[in-house]
Amino acid sequence: MSKAAVAGSESAGGARHLRRAVGFWGLMFLSLGSIIGSGWLLGALTTAVIAGPASLLSWVLAAAMLAVLALAHAELGATYPIAGGTARFPFFAFGPLTGFTAGWMSWLRSVLISPIEVEATLSYLDRIGWIHHRVDLLNPNGTLTTPGLVIGTFFMMLFTVINVLGVRLMSGINSVTAVFKTAVPLLTVIVLMTLSFHASNFTAGGGFAPHGTHGVFAALPAGVVFALLGFEQAIQLAGEARNPQRDISRAVVVAMAVGTALYLLLQIAFIAALDPAVLTHSWDNPVGVGNFGPYATLATAVGAGWLATILYIDAVISPAGTGLVYMAGAARLSYAMGRERVLPRSLTQVGRSRVPVVSTLLAFVVGELAFLPFPSWQALVGLVTSAAAIMYAFAPVSLHALRVRDGARHRPYRLPAGSVMAPLGFVFANLIFYWSGYEADWKLGIAALLGFVFLALTRLGIPAAERGVLRARNALWVWPWLIGMILIARFGRYGGTEALPDWWDLAIVIVFSLAIHYTAVRLAMPPEAVDAAVQHEEEGESVPGASPSSSGGAAGGATG
Repeated sequence: MSKAAVAGSESAGGARHLRRAVGFWGLMFLSLGSIIGSGWLLGALTTAVIAGPASLLSWVLAAAMLAVLALAHAELGATYPIAGGTARFPFFAFGPLTGFTAGWMSWLRSVLISPIEVEATLSYLDRIGWIHHRVDLLNPNGTLTTPGLVIGTFFMMLFTVINVLGVRLMSGINSVTAVFKTAVPLLTVIVLMTLSFHASNFTAGGGFAPHGTHGVFAALPAGVVFALLGFEQAIQLAGEARNPQRDISRAVVVAMAVGTALYLLLQIAFIAALDPAVLTHSWDNPVGVGNFGPYATLATAVGAGWLATILYIDAVISPAGTGLVYMAGAARLSYAMGRERVLPRSLTQVGRSRVPVVSTLLAFVVGELAFLPFPSWQALVGLVTSAAAIMYAFAPVSLHALRVRDGARHRPYRLPAGSVMAPLGFVFANLIFYWSGYEADWKLGIAALLGFVFLALTRLGIPAAERGVLRARNALWVWPWLIGMILIARFGRYGGTEALPDWWDLAIVIVFSLAIHYTAVRLAMPPEAVDAAVQHEEEGESVPGASPSSSGGAAGGATG
C-alpha cells in the first residue's frame, strides 16, 4: 500500500477508516436481503387490487426497467468501489453540487426503509389473534398505536446496535437471514400452487386487465418497484468489500435475477390460490377488509396452518433483515457526503469497529421521526419509490458522462451497448418517478429544497479557505430536470390534473428525459477534474488494486 493510501486510511482528526471484510457472498446477500423484505409479504395483495392478474405484467415491466439500472450500477460499482457509491458517482462526473443532490435523495430513501420494514413486521404480527387483542399494535387505519411505536423503536435500536458492532457481524447476520428469507417464499409458492391453483382467476373479476394499462403502470409505485429495490446495497458497502472490482458486479446481477424470479412466482401463486368466489365482480377485496397478512390468510384457507406459522416468523425476519441492511446503507451515504464536505464532517467519524458510528446514530434518529408523519406501510412506499427513482436516475447519466470523461479507466464489468442503455435507463427511472404520482413527487421536491438548506448551513460552518468549489455550472441540468418532472406529474394522469392525454404523457416524459440526459453528459466535468476527484477518493478509501496506472488519468478522456 502506498504512503498516500496509508495516510488516507485515517480521516480528519485521526479517525479510523472502514474495514474491507465483506466477500462475494456477503455482498450478494446484502443486495438480495434488501430485495426480499416486506415487499413480498404485502406487495402481491396491493398490486393485485390495482391491476388484477395484469399485475404480472407490472412485475415483468419493473424487472426489465430496474435490470438496466442495476447493470449501470454494476459497472459504476466495480469501476469506482467506494462507500456510499450512489452519492459519489455523480460527484465524480458533475462535482459536489450534483453529488450532494444525488446523495441526499439516496439517503432520504435509504433512511426511510428501516421504519417501513418495521411497520411491515408489526402489520403482520397484528394479524395474530392474541397479539391483536392483548397488545394492539395497529389502529383500524393501519397506523401504529403507542405500543406499536414502542416495539418499533426496539427494532430500530436493535438495528443500530448490530450496525455499530461492525460490518462483519452485520453482514454475517444478514447472510443467514437472507437464506431463510429466500427459502420461505419458495416454500410458499410450492405449497400454494400444490394445494390451490385456480387457473380461472387469471381472467376473473373483469378479465386479465380489469383496469387496463393504467392499472399496470399504477401498480409499479404501489409495491412492485418498491419490492425490487435494494440491488445497490452491495455498492453502498463497496468501501468494505475485500475484492470489489471482482465481486460487486456479480453480486448485483445475481441478487437481481434471483429476486425477480421469486417475486414473479409469488404473484402467480397468490392470484391462483384465491377463492374464485371473491373475484366474481372485482379485485377490490380479494382476501378480506383490513387483512395485512395475505399469504398467511391464504395458507390457512387451503389447510396449511403450519405454513401460516412459518410466515408469521418470517414476517419478523424478512423485514427486520432488510431494515438492518438499509440502516447500514444510509450510514454509508451520509458518511460519503461528510467526506465530500457537503454535510458535517462529524458524520465521517469511525468507531473502534471501523463503522461510521455518528452516521449510524443519525439514521436511527431520522428513522424514528419517520414513524410520526408517515405511520403506515403504504403511506411511505410511494414516497420511497419516488426517491429511489431519482436516486437511480443519477447512475446511468453519470455512467455515460464518466465513459466520455474517464473512458480509459479499467472497467471490470461493462454495461453492454452502454451508449444506448444509459439514456434508456435514465428514461426508465423518470417513468417510475412519474408513475409514483404527483402527491409523492411534490413532497420529494420539498425534501430536496430542505437538503439544500442543510448544504448551505454546512458550508457556512467551513472556513472560506477550505470550501471546495461546488461546480454549479456542471449541475445546471439538475434543477430543470427535477422541476420539469414535477410539473409533468402535476398535469399528468397519476394523481395530477389529467390534463395530459393518455400515452402523450408518457411520450412527453421520454422526450424530456432524453433532452436532459444528453444535456447533462455535455455539462460533465473535464477529464482532469474527474481524475482528480477519483484519485482523491481512491487514496482515502485505500481501494485494493487501485494505483496511478489503473486510474485512467486525464488523458483517458474521450471514449464513448
